[in-house]
Amino acid sequence: MSGQQQRFYIETLGCPKNQVDSDKLIGTLLADGMVAVQSAEEADLVVVNTCAFIDEARRESIDTILSLDEQRPASSRLVVTGCMAERYGAELAAELPEVDMVAGFGVPVQQAAARKLIPVGSAPVPTLDLLNLPRPKSSSPWAYVKIAEGCDRSCGFCAIPSFRGPQRSRDVDSILREVDELQAREIVLIAQDLASYGKDRPEELGAGSIVSLVRRVSAMVDRTRLLYLYPSDLSDELIDAILDTGVPYFDLSLQHVSKTLLRRMRRWGDGSRFLDRIEDIRRREPDAAFRSNFIVGYPGETESDHDQLLDFVESAQLDWCGFFAYSPEEGTYAVDLDGAVPDSLVRERLAELSELQDSITARRRDDLIGREISVLIDEPGVGRSHREAPEIDGIVEVPETLTVGEFHTVTVRSALGPDITAD
Repeated sequence: MSGQQQRFYIETLGCPKNQVDSDKLIGTLLADGMVAVQSAEEADLVVVNTCAFIDEARRESIDTILSLDEQRPASSRLVVTGCMAERYGAELAAELPEVDMVAGFGVPVQQAAARKLIPVGSAPVPTLDLLNLPRPKSSSPWAYVKIAEGCDRSCGFCAIPSFRGPQRSRDVDSILREVDELQAREIVLIAQDLASYGKDRPEELGAGSIVSLVRRVSAMVDRTRLLYLYPSDLSDELIDAILDTGVPYFDLSLQHVSKTLLRRMRRWGDGSRFLDRIEDIRRREPDAAFRSNFIVGYPGETESDHDQLLDFVESAQLDWCGFFAYSPEEGTYAVDLDGAVPDSLVRERLAELSELQDSITARRRDDLIGREISVLIDEPGVGRSHREAPEIDGIVEVPETLTVGEFHTVTVRSALGPDITAD
């Protein structure tokens, strides 16, 4: 390999926040003179950016590590990073001899660790502070931008604060610089707790800094979208700022609607408050789109709790909804709670909720037939209106002749489940 550029391949698992970390790692490796390749078979360095949110994600991460180990050249290095590296770094290093190095994305350490992937063995896992590193220009007309890392909440089911740490909000200037460098038509702002941006740095960033940031970003790009909004932080000022961007899309982290169960989850709110807020937004903007996620089978969930969630889903008529079986996570408050829900009952409840939401989503898509909508063309034949977040929701199928990276007005002709067709 002497005299040749070193080649790298990165496999990213999990949520959009992980993709941002991978993008920044790519930028770092490119700046170090390496070149990206399309498969592990071609690479001198293979990186797996893992997810550890629930047990299923951890199994997928391990399977991916072992699969890529079989594919890579014998002379290459295999590096594991991301949430599993942060949460289980020592165990991974000890139990996966196939892995050459383990490195997390966490609290900044010495400058050398931000530029190197360091073998750990039984030593503490080194961290890579990628939050403020530069990224290459976006290869798509849209891009995720992470504005903060970590979380200060203590939701009963979530282990993220234990390995991602407390909230650390970025400087506004670094965020705006990244937005400018990405040169994307649509920017999707993300964080573990997006609406809490700046609360950890009130003297520097000011009260209500998420509102100011949204307005400044929206002045730079055609579309600004926000993901993961905790309902108690959805203020009137933030709603106005979102509506003023021209992207009336609200991704609300609700998790359940039973007040009793939500308190057991160590969370705020209830179905009535959530419905009032949704109806208030629809009064201001009838074309607003909504997404949320709910946990099914949290310890202590009763038939009454489940019925309340069914009633809410029917009443709220959300555009998009995800339902997930509760996963007991080591170190969380809920792991020791009584009232475990049998797996068979969880599956029944998931099926019932999913069937209901699928019919609602299909009906809301059918309602668009005959309407003109503005879409951003992501790739030949694929566009999105304000209703569809990239890689998460349905798509708008359009003629392949429409220019990628441009906005076009199209007329919806048909709908099939989450996807619609327009010309």
